[in-house]
Amino acid sequence: MRIGIDLGGTKIEVIALANDGHELFRHRIATPRHDYQQTLDAITGLVKLAEENTGQQGSVGVGIPGTLSPYTGLVKNANSVWLNGQPMDKDLSAMLAREVRIANDANCLAVSEATDGAAAGQKTVFAVIIGTGCGAGVAINGQAHSGGNGIAGEWGHNPLPWMDDDELRFRTEVPCYCGKQGCIETFISGTGFATDYARLSGNPLKGHEIMTLAAQGDALAERAIGRYELRLAKSLAHVINILDPDVVVLGGGMSNVDRLYQHVPQLVKSWVFGGECETPIRKAIHGDSSGVRGAAWLWPQR
Repeated sequence: MRIGIDLGGTKIEVIALANDGHELFRHRIATPRHDYQQTLDAITGLVKLAEENTGQQGSVGVGIPGTLSPYTGLVKNANSVWLNGQPMDKDLSAMLAREVRIANDANCLAVSEATDGAAAGQKTVFAVIIGTGCGAGVAINGQAHSGGNGIAGEWGHNPLPWMDDDELRFRTEVPCYCGKQGCIETFISGTGFATDYARLSGNPLKGHEIMTLAAQGDALAERAIGRYELRLAKSLAHVINILDPDVVVLGGGMSNVDRLYQHVPQLVKSWVFGGECETPIRKAIHGDSSGVRGAAWLWPQR
């Protein structure tokens, strides 16, 4: 049995998977915010709850909104800031009396979809989270690739490529939380989409409200989603030029905009070197469950 934990800013979810990937147990609780020890206690409590309900002991993988530094072994880059600077894998391993594997939550998405999702059986998978923020993960042969610095896939904090004049203005108007300007995250996250619509219309709306207007033929909403699609295409072309993955998988709130899968693959071709690109762009099959399933699959099939 494999146990996965998805540690989010507001909730912690546990899943127990049989060896064939069948779900045996699932439960979620609120995240104890700003308290590291309580977070550890909550995770160990969920593991024990899963084992009590299944009558089995399992391996444990944890997806976090950050990564482990390969140099210090401590958590870094977590937006749940109370995790930063902590030896989380060692602490959990000691509390649970077994090795615990930890990976970035976007890498868990990539592993999940490469194992039994939208990219099952593919060698190189680039998995994107386009929600409140924008991140990505890489899976190679079904395993998370974190890189020598532990930051593989942090594509959202590269600059948007091939900026036009308006995007250059946007860059200075909407700086990224990381302290830099022009990050892909500020343009193609769900937050960035809503911000751009507000710039065009003067009317702050949520993403799903904008998409409702677009479906009704609203010109400004259509313009906003058209700009979003082009920016996503340029951003993915950047990755394809470097990594050339077998499949791109989209997760997060904006991945539910179905028209992206018709428009973006065609737009990408204009920006990929040589103009040829048939890279599939697919919606994550497991949706919001991909993170927790991927954490479980940090212990791969043998």
